[in-house]
Amino acid sequence: MPLRVPLRRQLGYAFYDWTREMPAAKRATVWAGLLLQGYAIYAGLTRSLVWPVIWPKGIVLFPMLLVIYQIGYWLQNAMLTSEFLRKTQLESDQTAARQIQQTLQPTTIDSPPGYDIETFYKPLRAVGGDCFDVIDLPGDRTLIAMADVSGKGMPAALLAANIQALVRTLSSVAADLPELAARINSHLCRYTPGNRFATAVFVVLDRNSGRLVYVNAGHNPPIVFGPGSATALGATGIALGWFADAAFEARTAAMAPAGGLLLYTDGLTDAIAGENPESRLRDALAAARANTMASVKSLIDPVFNEDDVTVLLVRRTW
Repeated sequence: MPLRVPLRRQLGYAFYDWTREMPAAKRATVWAGLLLQGYAIYAGLTRSLVWPVIWPKGIVLFPMLLVIYQIGYWLQNAMLTSEFLRKTQLESDQTAARQIQQTLQPTTIDSPPGYDIETFYKPLRAVGGDCFDVIDLPGDRTLIAMADVSGKGMPAALLAANIQALVRTLSSVAADLPELAARINSHLCRYTPGNRFATAVFVVLDRNSGRLVYVNAGHNPPIVFGPGSATALGATGIALGWFADAAFEARTAAMAPAGGLLLYTDGLTDAIAGENPESRLRDALAAARANTMASVKSLIDPVFNEDDVTVLLVRRTW
């Protein structure tokens, strides 16, 4: 499928100064080479290196102009080739990072008896800042976790992998969900830059009763749905990584027979056209009888898809 690029973005690419992405020294060298080439062309038109003074005279001017132009070309070519090699190496590193991230994100999840679990994960770039996990707990319980790190690309992916590792490590020792959220929040406040944070939601499902206990740390509200109904599970605390002493509250909900639970990141709602994407999402879940994941994915408009999209769907089959 060909990549569709909006006209406004094409115009932006046409007039964008790509040297801005280079280190300052390389950028200065590229512009010096460009100015040398421009100066050589100007001197050729005026037939002088120091117009209006005609100097040097005679045929010696043109070899000098050729040398000046060639020096400018060499400077540009050297810096652009160096930048090309750097970005090629970066692309190779991103490919390796994507392969590692794919091994960390669960591609297939063994659904517990009485439930079906489906996932959809589409990073905007080679790697993404979303993470999710499904972990079995003692007492016929299942922990479902999802987080969305601020920013995009490699920095967000590294922090997302850190959060996923913390969830797996702490889920076996944290007594309850508020404690789990508080420990992860404390870790992020202590060991991550101040401009980095993450929204997250943690849900413990009692597989025997369908009862849900959840903590929503500033994340998009999960949706508990059933035939003809859909309820959003709002925030019970602030995003992780803002304040070390932040408190988190646990609340309860219930998944009715034949009902379900949807967790998602803001990349999903941002990619849904219309003024109220959350309402469209709830309506689609309440109306769906089967293939609910297909119903959710059908709402995504590629034109508006400018962020990582992660969806986790749990359906109760009894």
